[in-house]
Amino acid sequence: METLHAEVALEVGAEIGEGPVWDDRNQELLFVDILGQAVHGYTPATGAHRSFPVGTPVGAVVLRQDGGLVLAAHDRFLLGDADGSHLTPIGDFRADGEVVRFNDGKVDPFGRFVAGTMHWKESEALGALYSLSPNGEVVTVLEGVRVSNGLAWSADLSTFFYIDSGGHTVDAFDRDADSGALSNRRAVTEISGGSPDGMAIDDEGMLWVAVWGGHRVDRIDPESGERVATIEVDASQVASVSFGGPGLDELYIVTARTGLDEAARASQPHAGDLFVAHPGVSGPLPWRFGAPATA
Repeated sequence: METLHAEVALEVGAEIGEGPVWDDRNQELLFVDILGQAVHGYTPATGAHRSFPVGTPVGAVVLRQDGGLVLAAHDRFLLGDADGSHLTPIGDFRADGEVVRFNDGKVDPFGRFVAGTMHWKESEALGALYSLSPNGEVVTVLEGVRVSNGLAWSADLSTFFYIDSGGHTVDAFDRDADSGALSNRRAVTEISGGSPDGMAIDDEGMLWVAVWGGHRVDRIDPESGERVATIEVDASQVASVSFGGPGLDELYIVTARTGLDEAARASQPHAGDLFVAHPGVSGPLPWRFGAPATA
């Protein structure tokens, strides 16, 4: 098994880094700090870093085809400009923000924003996975979720991979090509030494799974369930990953420092920072909200 090591890309000290996504138009990585209530942007070529406040916990940020962003913020979806201005709700959907909050999310191959909620106390399966269409319609994809996290789609779009961090498995669903309905849920692999969190898929069909509590990112073969590579990270709470860079062959890794006591923070000075690794493989370009990749 190949073992790699991640380097610090940006010292940002996020309470909970989440939802990284690569903006190819601006060559910038976007990600959120959930409890810091902010969206961050990092430009690798120059080292430039920007951020803007959201004013509420924010679980994920995605790109719009016509410019600007969509946020899964606390209990609703928000549209906004690239600089965070003009944030306004899209549609009338609202979750019960006293019980759950939004966590990770991505745009699916059909231009919809798929994002899930998690129980604030992480003890009950009161969250769900939702799909937001560009017209503002919100559909419930899955219910009974404790901590909604990583999402990925196979290249042929026939399989949807999903992580509910309330368990220790990475799951797969068959996806109907016409209706998009999910069926045949099964565990692809079980993660030990931590909990599976965010996830990305590479161009060889392998899954890169952030392991919260594990100081690492695992590369998983979804056919065999085997771990074929790992990336060591100098932070225990590894939250999510995204391919980026000009060749989409850099793996960006967001981490967290929330919940670490004084001793743990002292031993992990880069907890909450943004890391990067060079895994020797590229990933697909992320889809944009409102731009279906296929009919």
